[in-house]
Amino acid sequence: MRIAQVAPLYESVPPKLYGGTERVVSYLTEELVRLGHDVTLFASGDSETKARLVPACDRALWRDPQCRETLPQHVRLMELVFREARKFDVIHFHCDYLQFPHLRRHTTPGVTTLHGRVNLHDLKSVFDEFAETPLVSISDNQRRPLPEANWQATVYHGLPRDLHTFRPRGGDYLLFVGRISPEKRLDRAIEIARQTGRTLKVAAKIYDEDRAYYQNSIEPLMRDSKSFVEFVGEVGGKDKDELMGNAHALLFPIDWPEPFGLVMIESLACGTPVIAWDNGSVPEVLSHGETGFVVDTIEGAVKAVASVGSLSRYACRLAFEQRFDATRMAKDYVQVYTRLNRGAGRNLVSAQADYRGPETTVWPTPSHIS
Repeated sequence: MRIAQVAPLYESVPPKLYGGTERVVSYLTEELVRLGHDVTLFASGDSETKARLVPACDRALWRDPQCRETLPQHVRLMELVFREARKFDVIHFHCDYLQFPHLRRHTTPGVTTLHGRVNLHDLKSVFDEFAETPLVSISDNQRRPLPEANWQATVYHGLPRDLHTFRPRGGDYLLFVGRISPEKRLDRAIEIARQTGRTLKVAAKIYDEDRAYYQNSIEPLMRDSKSFVEFVGEVGGKDKDELMGNAHALLFPIDWPEPFGLVMIESLACGTPVIAWDNGSVPEVLSHGETGFVVDTIEGAVKAVASVGSLSRYACRLAFEQRFDATRMAKDYVQVYTRLNRGAGRNLVSAQADYRGPETTVWPTPSHIS
């Protein structure tokens, strides 16, 4: 198939450090190429890929010190994509909603993976207006605020099998990886480390919008806990692989409906169990008592840390290989592309020629992939 992948421009594909969406786009793009598809990647110019790269800006916007506004670059991105739309059998978007009006007026099938939280207060009017737009969720839980949307499938994220090193034995420290923000609850991780007497290594990024939270709420905690909390900062590549693989357990103490949580499957790929709060996608990703523990209190997490030794790190790696590798992810998406191309892509030609509103667009019946 001739497939276009459209990435957000905030980070390169793949990102050098933090950047979950761009990382997934990279894994998907490279696997689709490996499977023999003709793939074009629309992304920042500093991206690296075996696909054909169409650069929408010179460098990742969050890595460009001169960048003050990100919307103009994404508007241009849409123009570049739809200028070539007829070249593709399907266009796969990973960049929110700017493409919705364009899709209504083009015959090339398009699908959008939503990588973030579906916040009804902000998004309901958009989804009501563009109710015909095909969507993919990254967990079943992500769909709950908007079950009536045109969901085509749930496709869990996947990683290349050789990306992380399996380590049959972990170390003694606990690990927190992600953003320092209120919903990620680093404060919980610090308290778990304090009560268990273990070192907590914090590999985290601080966004500008979360800096006040860090300075007011987290920095004092870390200062008071400096005897057992080690702030590592952003990590990637070999450093991240070693940090995860040598941990006793990964702590994922979230306080919000996380749509997926890529860090959980990265940890499983290393063989490291995960201790996570029962929110969002967590029960879909983890098998309680097998690949980690799903908890809802600090006390439960402390008990889980003591029980991690009873879990098999081989079972964690096996769960990753069976459920969360990049080949499975790519094949799931190809099923979505094929269905859209055979159905919607052909039926839209006449419907869009005389557009009267979303009710005139014919899409295939959604089908769930798990």
